[in-house]
Amino acid sequence: MIELKEGDVYEGQIEFSTSGNASLTINEKEIFVYKKNTANSLHLDKVKVQIFKAEKKLEGKVIEVISRFKTEFVGKVQIGKKTIFVVPDSNKISVDFYIKGGLKAEHDQKVVVELIKWEDTKSPQGKIIKVLGDSGDNNAEMNSIMFEYGLPVEFPQEVINESMLVPEVITEKEISSRKDIRGFTTLTIDPVDAKDFDDALSVNIISDNKIEVGVHIADVGHYVKPGTKLDDEAFKRATSVYLVDRCVPMLPERLSNGICSLKPHEDRLAFSVIFTLDGDGNILNTWQGKTVIHSDRRYAYEEAQEIIEGSDGDYSTEIRLLDTLARKIRKKRIKEGSIEMGGIEVKFKLAEDNKKPIGVYFKEQKESNKLIEEFMLLANKSVAKTLSEASWANVYRVHDTPNMEKLNSLVGVCKTFGYDIEIHDDSTEIKKSLNSLLKEIKDTPEENMIETLVTRCMSKATYTIKNIGHYGLGFTHYSHFTSPIRRYPDLITHRILLDFLDKKTQGNPGKIEEQAKWCSARELVAAKAQRDSIKYKQAEYLLDKIGKVFDGIVSGVTDWGMYVELIESKCEGMVRYQSLEGKWSADTANYTITSENGEKIRLGDPLKVVVKSVDLERKQIDFTLL
Repeated sequence: MIELKEGDVYEGQIEFSTSGNASLTINEKEIFVYKKNTANSLHLDKVKVQIFKAEKKLEGKVIEVISRFKTEFVGKVQIGKKTIFVVPDSNKISVDFYIKGGLKAEHDQKVVVELIKWEDTKSPQGKIIKVLGDSGDNNAEMNSIMFEYGLPVEFPQEVINESMLVPEVITEKEISSRKDIRGFTTLTIDPVDAKDFDDALSVNIISDNKIEVGVHIADVGHYVKPGTKLDDEAFKRATSVYLVDRCVPMLPERLSNGICSLKPHEDRLAFSVIFTLDGDGNILNTWQGKTVIHSDRRYAYEEAQEIIEGSDGDYSTEIRLLDTLARKIRKKRIKEGSIEMGGIEVKFKLAEDNKKPIGVYFKEQKESNKLIEEFMLLANKSVAKTLSEASWANVYRVHDTPNMEKLNSLVGVCKTFGYDIEIHDDSTEIKKSLNSLLKEIKDTPEENMIETLVTRCMSKATYTIKNIGHYGLGFTHYSHFTSPIRRYPDLITHRILLDFLDKKTQGNPGKIEEQAKWCSARELVAAKAQRDSIKYKQAEYLLDKIGKVFDGIVSGVTDWGMYVELIESKCEGMVRYQSLEGKWSADTANYTITSENGEKIRLGDPLKVVVKSVDLERKQIDFTLL
């Protein structure tokens, strides 16, 4: 490893904190840059930095901006007597834009500003290129988040035009080239508000101990061909984006909610994996290929759950059989080393007119959700295994081993709650310990927080052609195949599997890896946008609750404050140390803060907090201790 010395100049990507200070990572070492030394750089720009201090803490200063990470920013207009500024939404940008030219906007409106130049002036110069709407308006705020992350709000007209040319009618010639399973009982089970149905299950009972279960996936590849504007746009988006109040789809609505969607009582084209199983869920045989299906019934998860729990209904025999098989397959999967993460999903009740949050509710994974998940996992695993064993380049969904340092920290945190877990060198034993812990914390106040810590110990799952397996699931082969309406990697896998089944030449591994990297990057961006939309709604939900007292739990410890999650709503805010009485020091490695009198507050401790302030623009909530 190269030693970093005073006077040396390095190139890298600068990352700003909310304080205005920044840092770069060079050769796995962090160079700290104080705000006064960041020159005219902005968050994630590529810069040249010169080291001027190389003792305990490396310090540097920006001497040149090589290239801008982006030149368009979202913010709020502030009109003074003689000047107009735009205050950026991002808390990673601590300078305001001085406006010269561009579109006219009113005070407090949300806009997109383009950076024109930033030389010797205190503020960068910009022009307004798009007016998003009034600050606080739901549509303006959600579009602001999309623009902030460079996500498309609308489809280009040429893509819409091309989607209108896709034929709706399925020809007899096409049907004759596929396996026809329209005679088998076929169902879809999805969220109650779902509009696109990209997976269906069919059931064919052959004998008492032999059942054929078909996993049928929308055949997007039949309609979206490489080289078309539709495909180019789908790849550019790479994923559908789910904000609190909307879905921004990967494909135009005519395809995602219409032609490709496996709607009930309509013939649909699918790419299927059909399993022959015995009564214990063991796979006796597998078939993969193109099919034509006909869904008999569309179920919401809640409806299917009622049948699983004993209610009568259409196809109740088939649903209960699928549930029984799914439970047995899941039990075997966990025994073989799959980590069973549960988790509660927080949802907002939104007012019909202005989409403001008027309540919070929790969605829990029940047996109907797990039923679908189990068969999707089975199909994904099957397709990946087929291509891997044939040594075909494919987009695998991989998950590396966890961070041991973080796992050891987790052990310490769990001990403060009375949970003893052992971390071994053997990965299978680690999974057993984690599964045991996750079972123990079920329905406790600290469940959500400890599950979050377990997740943070894990590596990030990514897409790549290098198949290293999926640690969390315990699979040696795993790909995404089951959601091509909303994930581009699934569409790539469809095309690769079809070429393999048709005995064609396999594609260029280098190109597939490039596509995989792009899809991984876009997935991260979409996740950040989703989190920002949740943070905005959390802040909006607490806006009229300033001064109110809530029960909370310490959910994070930083150098400048501790995060507290409210038990009632799962909204998260910060108690800043400067608001506490006396002096406090933070031990972030052990998730603990200690007062000068020796009083300690640890991660997971219950607290009563008061909502002190809410900053909607920055999506920040501040609490004080009661």
